[in-house]
Amino acid sequence: MPIQINGINHFAISVPDLNETVSWYQRILGFEMDYEDEIPAIGARIGHMKGPGCMLEIFQVQGAKPLPEERKMPNSDIMTHGNKHLSFGVEDGPAAKAEMEAMGVEVVFVAQVNNTYGFFIHDNSNNLIEIFEEGPRSA
Repeated sequence: MPIQINGINHFAISVPDLNETVSWYQRILGFEMDYEDEIPAIGARIGHMKGPGCMLEIFQVQGAKPLPEERKMPNSDIMTHGNKHLSFGVEDGPAAKAEMEAMGVEVVFVAQVNNTYGFFIHDNSNNLIEIFEEGPRSA
């Protein structure tokens, strides 16, 4: 019998500049800073942000390697094992895409598969984010 889970607790990403990333997630996706922490043994600063239905844990670690080019596009990223992207649901995908573009966010890939619609963007550190059309939320 499987364990009973409550849902997703948080997503974690690694970035070169914590302050710039916190600002990006606030400005583009409406996340709010919850608290900052650190792990001195590895030179890590950690930002914890609250978003709709989830937490985002952001690591800035001294000496971390940049994201490889093949991890920056959905169709090449799936050729490497591991976590692929964050995905956030929206009611209207094309409207959200237009809003993102109006904010200066580059849409790097549009995915329309089996009657679904989503698009991918990069955050300020090139982490992949999918915006996926879910339709209206049930009350």
